[in-house]
Amino acid sequence: MNHTPDPDLVEDLAGLLPAPAAPDLPQRAHALHKERLMRQIDQDRRTAPRPARPLLRRPALLLPAGLAAAGALTAALVLGGAPAPGAGAPEAAAAPAGPPPAETVLDRASTVALATDAVRVTDASYVYVRSMVRGADLTGGKAVVGPLHQRESWQSQRPGPVQRLGYLREDGELLPVNAELGDTEGTAPGVNRPTYRWLAALPRDPRALLEKLRELTPAQPGEDRDQAVFERIGALAGVQVMPPETAAALYRAAALIPGVRSTPDASDATGRHGLGIVRDDPRAGERSEWVFDERYAFLGSRTYLTRDTAAGPAGTLMAAEAVQQRGVVATAGDRPH
Repeated sequence: MNHTPDPDLVEDLAGLLPAPAAPDLPQRAHALHKERLMRQIDQDRRTAPRPARPLLRRPALLLPAGLAAAGALTAALVLGGAPAPGAGAPEAAAAPAGPPPAETVLDRASTVALATDAVRVTDASYVYVRSMVRGADLTGGKAVVGPLHQRESWQSQRPGPVQRLGYLREDGELLPVNAELGDTEGTAPGVNRPTYRWLAALPRDPRALLEKLRELTPAQPGEDRDQAVFERIGALAGVQVMPPETAAALYRAAALIPGVRSTPDASDATGRHGLGIVRDDPRAGERSEWVFDERYAFLGSRTYLTRDTAAGPAGTLMAAEAVQQRGVVATAGDRPH
């Protein structure tokens, strides 16, 4: 004999049962969330004393649905709740904050560089760099900006002084790059010929590295010494293949240079936009700018006039580069796969 269950009785019995348990996250997922959360807390603690300096596009923390909902509810109660009785009108929304400070951007770029896999470079290898470049010709005294074009370079890694630094291709023809002017015995590895082996021997402590670069980098007539070092670091970290530890130290050393700051929008030679690290040279009336993408990888650089000079009006482009590819090859003229 079939009996139809009493709906009220079913509902009462269901109410006595415990609520179904939410599925547990796998242990690996918990560890991942904890690691990300601790990173976020640590970063917030380091940047907390600096007002109005939000982190740039912080990756969203992945949380279980229940925790995410609870967090959203807490935020609504704390930040978006109704004003207390008798309270005045809410204050106007704060003005949009600027980009992260330069030291934060460079610290993150350093972390990204340090996480990059090292490549194998031998003394017989060539470091290959392909870029899109554009520059100003100052032969006549006034800056005449040339067209955007591709440049490929193959830099010899041979130890000791060499007469042949490598090869360059800009207009379709592969041309040799000879020793620096005045190096009659050949150019040795150094700041003007930064081989992988030489870069690996640089100090890893940022302050010691900065002092070493100041010692090795001559300033051009009328150029600020700190500006010369800033541009040298950009030339090394931006377009060289080097040990990850050296690249990381270079970015941290750049953060110690007076006058280095960040800008929310910068662009390289091809117009790719990103977060910028800039420094002005008041003597020359120029600004040098590095561009990083949203993952804090180096995109390129740009230098332009910040005031009217004999070379041209403010805003005149002096040089720009957009790095397209870097790698290591066995023979000059070859390209990385």
